Amino acid sequence: MLPHLATVVAGLTLSALAQADNGQASATQYPLTLDNCGVPQTFAQAPERAVTIGQAGSELLYALGLGERLAGTSLWFNNVLPEFQAQNDKVERLADNEPSFEAVVAKRPQLVAVQFEWMVGAQGAVATREQFAELQIPTYLLPSDCEGKDNLVGADGTRLQPFKVQSIYKSISQLAEIFDVQARGAVLNAALQGSLQQAQQQLAGKDLTHTSALFWFSSADLALDPYVAGRQGVADFMLQTLGVRNVVESSEEWPTVGWETLAKANPTWLIIARMDRRRYPADDYRKKLEFLRSDPLTRNMDAVKQGRIIVLDADAMQAGIRLFRGLQVLSTAFASGSAAQP
Repeated sequence: MLPHLATVVAGLTLSALAQADNGQASATQYPLTLDNCGVPQTFAQAPERAVTIGQAGSELLYALGLGERLAGTSLWFNNVLPEFQAQNDKVERLADNEPSFEAVVAKRPQLVAVQFEWMVGAQGAVATREQFAELQIPTYLLPSDCEGKDNLVGADGTRLQPFKVQSIYKSISQLAEIFDVQARGAVLNAALQGSLQQAQQQLAGKDLTHTSALFWFSSADLALDPYVAGRQGVADFMLQTLGVRNVVESSEEWPTVGWETLAKANPTWLIIARMDRRRYPADDYRKKLEFLRSDPLTRNMDAVKQGRIIVLDADAMQAGIRLFRGLQVLSTAFASGSAAQP
C-alpha cells in the first residue's frame, strides 16, 4: 500500500530535502530562460525573495522546502496545511484575497508565482505581466491555469482542452529548476503520483458506471445560482480519474447553474467546498448544508436524503498539492458508499 500523501509530504523535512539535493540532479545553469504560458521568463539566479498570489503556489513552495525564500503570500481559501505551519508563520500575508500591485512590488521580489491568470494577466486583478516586466520582476503562472484554457471567456475562464495533471508536475519541476532544487521536485512529484495511484487502486473492481457527482464551490448569494464545477476543469479531472460522471456539462471552469437544473440531474454525490475565507455567506460549508437540507428543490435530491454529501477543502478542488488529498477523500467515500459528516 502506498503511503498517505500527508505522511509523505510531512516527511519531506528540510534535512531530507537537503539530502535529496545531494543526489544525481544536475545544477541549474543561469541565466535560466523558461517559456511560461507563452511568455519567456529569465532568471539570472535562484530567487532569494518571492511572492505568491494563490494558495496552491504557496504550498508548492513550502513542500519544496523554500519557505525561507517567500517574502509574502496572498489569496488563501483554506488555512495552511499543518505540516507547513512553521514555514508559513514566518511569512507575511499581504492579503487574504488579491493583494495590491504596490504591496507585491514593495517586497522587492525576484519572482512572483501566480495561481490564477485573472490575478496577473491580460485583465489581471493585481496587474498585468507587462507591469511586472517593466520593473524587471519575473512572473510565473502555474501552467494548470493557462494551458488549454481561455481566461478571457467566462467568469473563471473556459477550458478549451481537458485539464492535465501533468501541468502540476510541470509546475513543480519548473519551480524546482528556477530555485535550483531539482532533486526536491523529483521527490515531491513521485509522492504525488503515488498518491494518485493509491486513490485509483482503492476503487479497483468497483463499478461506478452509474455514479455521478456535483461540485458546489460557493454562491454569490444563497438565493442565486451556485458556482459549480464544469467539464474539463480540475474538479472534473478528479471525477474522471475515479470513474465518476460530472452532471454539469458547461466547459466553463466554474459556471453558475440553476438549482432546478441540478436537482433534475440528481447526482449520486454532492461535493461541497469548505473555506476559511468569507467573501460570500456560502463560503461557509455549514450554510451550504443548511440550504441543501431545507430548500424545497434540493432537500429531495437523493444525495441529500441519503447523506451522500462530501465536504472538501476548497483548495483541494484546485491545481495544487491538495488536489491529491482531495482525490483520496473522494476515493474513500466512493469506495465505502458513505461520507463522514462534519
